[in-house]
Amino acid sequence: MNVTLRQLRVFLAVAHERNFSRAGETVGLTQPAVSRSITDLEQQLGLELLHRSTREVELSDAGRMLQGRITRVLDELDAALLEVRGLATQPHGRVRVASSPTLSAHLMPQCIALCAQQHPGLQLQLLDRIQQGALDSVRAGEVDFGVVIDPTEPEDLHCETILSEPFCLVCPADHALVQLPEVHWRDLAGHPLVLLDHASGSRRLIDRVLEQHAPGCQVVQEVGHTTTIFSMVQAGLGVAVVPQLAVAEQGVASAQLAHRLLLPAVERQIMLVHRRHRRLAPVVQRVWDLVRGVAHARAAVPDAAAPRARARGQA
Repeated sequence: MNVTLRQLRVFLAVAHERNFSRAGETVGLTQPAVSRSITDLEQQLGLELLHRSTREVELSDAGRMLQGRITRVLDELDAALLEVRGLATQPHGRVRVASSPTLSAHLMPQCIALCAQQHPGLQLQLLDRIQQGALDSVRAGEVDFGVVIDPTEPEDLHCETILSEPFCLVCPADHALVQLPEVHWRDLAGHPLVLLDHASGSRRLIDRVLEQHAPGCQVVQEVGHTTTIFSMVQAGLGVAVVPQLAVAEQGVASAQLAHRLLLPAVERQIMLVHRRHRRLAPVVQRVWDLVRGVAHARAAVPDAAAPRARARGQA
């Protein structure tokens, strides 16, 4: 049996109007097209649905039964289609986002809070992963998109840069480097360093610049989170190089730490990434746009690494 949805809607129009011409005006068909549609439907069912005369159209017993059943079914179908269509206009559901640790700590909380405020029915679920883990989650389809540092092999990803930020020195407030009018990468030579480990998306950039400008540096500790870095610097274990985002957060300032912009400015690129050739669902696009907007707003904030500015104690 090959009964079409169009045939059923035409039949309901005829059953309601009791006239082929008026039914045609309702569904946008000519009277002959309506007649052919009803004839085809009757042939598919093997039953006469309408009694036709020169003056009127009457439903047969089979026609009345069909009208009663499919009216309810088509109403439910229309309601379901409207509900599904609403996914494109009414943001609700869950969007999963993977991000690397410094971004999970210093960018994504604001995004999650803003999402809850602007879209109460939409849940932004964060997966806090190291850089490679976040990229693997995107590629495997475990998450809808990722917020990462510029990936080294982006060929299978669609990438959009949302923020560029420089690196800063973090050191004790009474350290000799703080007294310099400007702090250059070369000034780090000979000082023990506490750095993010190689799982961080920033470490390869830091290593490259240190090799070029300060090859005499000794890395004494490698850790996964900037919170740990700040604690180690405060304990006198060395000085640190961290992304500006990590020291620009609001919080309780530590009087024992200071941070300075490192010159020449070297910037890391923060990117949104999703699998190439995969179109984002409307709710996912909303979260993508929201994270981009938060990042752009952060970029508009005045330089957080002004000379002698205090580092934040939370990372």
